Amino acid sequence: MRYPAWTCACALVGGLIAAPSLAQVVDYSKYPAFAGQWDRIGGPNNWLLHGPAPLTAEYQKVYDASKADQKEGKVGNWPSTYCMPEGMPAMMNVYNPIEIVITPETTYLITSHNNDEYRRIYTDGRDWPADPERTLAGYSIGRWVDEGDGKYSALEVETRFLRGPRAYEVSGIPFHKDNQTILKERFYLDKDPNTLWDDITVFDHALTRPWGKLQKLVRKHDAQPKWLAETCPEDSVWRKIGNETYVVNTADGKLMPAYKDQPPPDLSYFSKPAK
Repeated sequence: MRYPAWTCACALVGGLIAAPSLAQVVDYSKYPAFAGQWDRIGGPNNWLLHGPAPLTAEYQKVYDASKADQKEGKVGNWPSTYCMPEGMPAMMNVYNPIEIVITPETTYLITSHNNDEYRRIYTDGRDWPADPERTLAGYSIGRWVDEGDGKYSALEVETRFLRGPRAYEVSGIPFHKDNQTILKERFYLDKDPNTLWDDITVFDHALTRPWGKLQKLVRKHDAQPKWLAETCPEDSVWRKIGNETYVVNTADGKLMPAYKDQPPPDLSYFSKPAK
């Protein structure tokens, strides 16, 4: 006599019992100790500490215009003023602390600045997809490095398929408008295991050569670390209307000019006040 229902039930129970066993096979001790809350050392906008950006003549003009605008009280080339996520590589400036979560297939970098943000770094051996959706964080593929002792000493990452608008940091160092940026990173612990380095190299057509920085992070030792959760649209005072940017007065909620002699917004769709 056949017992198909009993056979299926046994198979299901066997699968459920086997699943935790398979999960236990993963040896997390071979991965570097990236757990915890990591905060930067020094200011976040420190790209220029590693030398001036080697921009082409065309994009040096874009950068100079951004700096000139900011001197006049304008925003310049920093899209995150309007609550857009920073994207890569600016999100690795670590404006707020980050958390790194490792699984065998994917490593997650989680932070909050302007809004909650995260990165997925795929470490499952996949190849680049043919036509992925372009995002501000890009598509990242990583490779764990074993230097021969059976332990992983570093995570090497390549990021492609980015979109704009993005900038390196608040002064507005620009990327090429073709969005063909490629980023290469190497994450590794210092001899002091509470120090983490992110070695970032940028390949972009707005540059005359590859450029980057070495970002230093330290592990915080709070027993119950506090994680920020920002909601930028509720906190930002900047408002873009047409090609102009205005400021909201936090005292009365009224719109103010951002710089001297700024023209008011176009009020064509509003009724004119009676004389």
